Amino acid sequence: MMTGSETAQLENIEVRYKPKVLIVEDEKGLRLGVKRLLQGEGYNVTAAENGTEGVAFGTSAEFDLAVIDLKMPDLDGIDVMKEIVKVFPNTICFIVTAYASYDTAIEAAKFGAYSYIPKPFNPPELLDQLRKGYERRTLLLEAEKWRKEREERLLEVTFEKTRLNTIINSITDGVLVVNKNGEVVLYNPSAMRYLGFEKITIEEYIIDKLHPAIANLINKFLHTGNYEHKSYSTQIELKNPAGQKESGGGLFIEATSSPVPHPDGTLAGVVVTIKNITEMKKIEMLKSQFVSMVSHELKAPIAAVYGYLKLLSGGTLNISKEQQTNYILRSEIRLDGLLKMVNDLLDISRMEMKTVQRELKELNIADVIKAVIDLLQFEISKKKITVEIKKGENIPSFRADNDEMNRLFINLISNAIKYNKENGKITVEINYENKFIIIKIADTGIGLKPAEKDKLFQEFFRARNEKTKNISGTGLGLSIVKRIVESYSGKIEAESEYGTGACFKVLLPR
Repeated sequence: MMTGSETAQLENIEVRYKPKVLIVEDEKGLRLGVKRLLQGEGYNVTAAENGTEGVAFGTSAEFDLAVIDLKMPDLDGIDVMKEIVKVFPNTICFIVTAYASYDTAIEAAKFGAYSYIPKPFNPPELLDQLRKGYERRTLLLEAEKWRKEREERLLEVTFEKTRLNTIINSITDGVLVVNKNGEVVLYNPSAMRYLGFEKITIEEYIIDKLHPAIANLINKFLHTGNYEHKSYSTQIELKNPAGQKESGGGLFIEATSSPVPHPDGTLAGVVVTIKNITEMKKIEMLKSQFVSMVSHELKAPIAAVYGYLKLLSGGTLNISKEQQTNYILRSEIRLDGLLKMVNDLLDISRMEMKTVQRELKELNIADVIKAVIDLLQFEISKKKITVEIKKGENIPSFRADNDEMNRLFINLISNAIKYNKENGKITVEINYENKFIIIKIADTGIGLKPAEKDKLFQEFFRARNEKTKNISGTGLGLSIVKRIVESYSGKIEAESEYGTGACFKVLLPR
C-alpha cells in the first residue's frame, strides 16, 4: 500500500502531466487488466499484444515507462527492450516474467532494465515500481536538460570567445593584456608587430621584454595598485621594428595603458593599446618644415624692403634722385614677389582645407590655353620665344572652374617662358586618348638635373644653379599646379634633361 505522501506525489504528477506507459504483454487478460489499473491511476497507457508491435510503438514515440513481458511467441522481451532504448535511452523499462531467475535478472539489468517484476504481482507492488521508475525518469530528464544547457552555454562561451578573438585580431591597433602578475592573457598580431616580437606565449611574463617606456606604463598600475587615473599614454619612436618598412626604418607609436578591474573593484590586470602614429608625426614634421621655410622666404624680401626704407628715411646719406627711384623700384619688386607668395600660400591653405569655392562649367581647354598665351604675350615677345600649338581632333570639353584652369596653365606656361632661352620655343600639344585630355607643354630652356626633378613639386623648391640665379619666383607655383590637377583626379608628369629643356604632361580624366 502507498503512504499518504506517496499518493499526494502521484496526484501532483497527475495534475502536471500524465506519464506515458507502454505495456507489451501477449496474455490478453493481464494486458487489459494492467491497462485499466494504470488508466485509473492517471497514466496514459498504450498496449501492445506482442513483441513486434511493442517495438513499433516503443520506437515511433517516446514513452516514459515500458512494462515488457520477458517471454513472448515472436520476440524476447529483452530484445524488445534493447530496440526501444536504442532509440530512446531515457525510457524506463521493466521486465515482467513468471520464470524469475537470477540469470535473467542480471541479463535484463545489463541491457538497461530499471527493475525486474516477477509474476504474479499485486496492483500496489506494480504502482510502487512505476512510481519509482517515473522518479528515476524525471531525474534522467532533468540531468539531460542540465547537460544540454551546459553544452549550449559552453558553445555560447566558445562562440563569444571566438568572436572576441576575431574582433581583437582584426583591429589594426595593437592590443596587449597582462594580469596583475605581468603575465600575458591576450594579444593580437598588431601588438606583436609593433613590439617587434616573433612569438608571444599566453601566461608568459613579459614586462622585462617590453620597451622600457611601455613597461613603465604597466608598472604604474601593477606596482602601486592605484588606478585612480583612467589611463597613461606615451609616444615612442621605435628604430627598425620587425616587419616594418617605414621610410627611414623608424616607427612612431602611441602606447596607452588602462586598468582592467575585477567586479569587486580590485585590479585584475592592465590593457595596453598601441597605435601607429608615424603618418601623424610625418605631417607634424612637414608642417614644422613648412613654417620654417615660409618664415625664411618671407624674411628676405621684408628685410630688403626695410633696408631700402631705412636708407630713404635716414637722411644721413646723400642719395641721388636716381638712387632713390632705384630703391623704390627694388622695393616694389620685392613687395610684388611677397604679395604673390602670400597669395600662393593662401591658395595652398584653401586647397588643404578644401574651402575652395568652384564654379564648374564646360570649358574648351584649347581656348583656355590660347587666352593664357595672349595674357603672357609681352613676356613671350620680350624673350623672342616662338609658341606652337598642336591640337588633336575630337577633343571634348572639360567640366572645371575657369579660374583654376587659368591658374594651372599660367603657372606652367610662365615657367616655360622664364626658364627658356632667348629665341627659344614652346610647344603645346592637346590630345584626347583613353578618356583623358592630355596636355603637353615643352620648352627649349634650362631643364632640370635628376636630383632637382625629384623635388620638383615640393613647396618652395626652386632649381638653384648659375642659369637660374636671376630668375624670380616663390617656389610654390608647381605645388599649386599639382594640387589643382589632383583635385580633378588627374595627374601631372615631368620629363627633363639638363640643358635641353623640360616637358610637363597633364592628364585630365574626361
